[in-house]
Amino acid sequence: MSEIEKVAKIFPCSQSETLAQAIAESYGIPLGKVNRLNFSDGEFQPSFEESVRGTRVFIIGSTHPSSDNLMEMLLMLDAAKRSSARHITAVMPYFGWARQDRKDKPRVPIAPKMVAKMLETAGATRIITMDLHADQIQGFFEKPVDHLYASTIFLPYLKNLNLDNLTVASPDMGGSKRAYAYSKFLQSDVVICYKQRAKANVISHMELIGDVTGKNVVLVDDLVDTAGTLTHAANLMIERGAKTVRAVCTHPVLSGNAYEKLENSKLEELIVTDSIPLRQQSSKIKVVSSATLFADVMKAVHHNKSISSKFLM
Repeated sequence: MSEIEKVAKIFPCSQSETLAQAIAESYGIPLGKVNRLNFSDGEFQPSFEESVRGTRVFIIGSTHPSSDNLMEMLLMLDAAKRSSARHITAVMPYFGWARQDRKDKPRVPIAPKMVAKMLETAGATRIITMDLHADQIQGFFEKPVDHLYASTIFLPYLKNLNLDNLTVASPDMGGSKRAYAYSKFLQSDVVICYKQRAKANVISHMELIGDVTGKNVVLVDDLVDTAGTLTHAANLMIERGAKTVRAVCTHPVLSGNAYEKLENSKLEELIVTDSIPLRQQSSKIKVVSSATLFADVMKAVHHNKSISSKFLM
C-alpha cells in the first residue's frame, strides 16, 4: 500500500458535525474541511477544501428527514467521486427513509431500496450504518454494508445500572427479536406489547403479553419518533404493577410533541445515541455516544481488519 493509500480523511455533513468531530477525535485524525454554499432558493453546494485524490474518504451524515440531509450526503459522495477519491464510505449513523421497506398496501414505494441505489450511483463504495429499521435492508445494496448495533453501547450501560428483577420489553411485535437478544445477554425475562394502529403514529389499542409486576422494565427499540408507543407502553406497564420503566432507543427522531409526551409519561429514563442531534434538552433523556464505536470500525475497515469484536449480540 502506497503512502497516499494509507491516508484516511473524515468529512462531516452539516447535520452530523458534532458527532463527526467526536468520531475524528476518537479516530485520531483532524476533521476534514468542507464548505457549504447556500443559494437563496434553498439549493446548496458542498465542496471539499482539501485534496482527496487517491485517499479513503469517510463522509459522516445521518439522513433523517428533511430530505436536505439525504441530498447533502448524495452531493458529498458525488463530489468525492469526481475528486478521484479511491474509496468512498458513507457513514450513516441513522439510515433514514427506512420504514417504507416493503409494500404494505398497493401503489406505494420501497424507499430504502431507492435510497440505496442513489447512494451507490452517487459514488459510495461502502456503507457503515447502525441499527437499520429492518436487517434485510442490507440486501438492497450491491456494495458492502457494515451494519452496527447500538447494543454494543447500551448493554454495558444497562449492566452498570444493576437493576434487580430486570425484564426486557418490546413495544411491538416486530421488535421481539431485538428484545430476546437483549434478554439473553442480560439473563432476564421478556414481555411484548401488542398494539393496533388507527393510522400511522396513532395507537388505537395496546395490550401487554407477560407479567411486569414488581419488575424494573427496559423497553428496547431501534428508534423513537413521536414517542406515542413508548409512553403508552410505559404508562400501561406502571398500571400493571411495574416498579420502573425505562427505554433504550438508538435513534432519537423525536418529532412533533414527543418531548412533551416524554415529560408527562411514567417513563423513568430514555437512553439514546447521538446518531441524530437532539432538538432540545430533556431531564428524561440520557445520550450515550456512538463516536468510539464508529471510529473503531472505520479504522478497522481502512486497515482491512475484522470488526466482529464490535458485536455483543
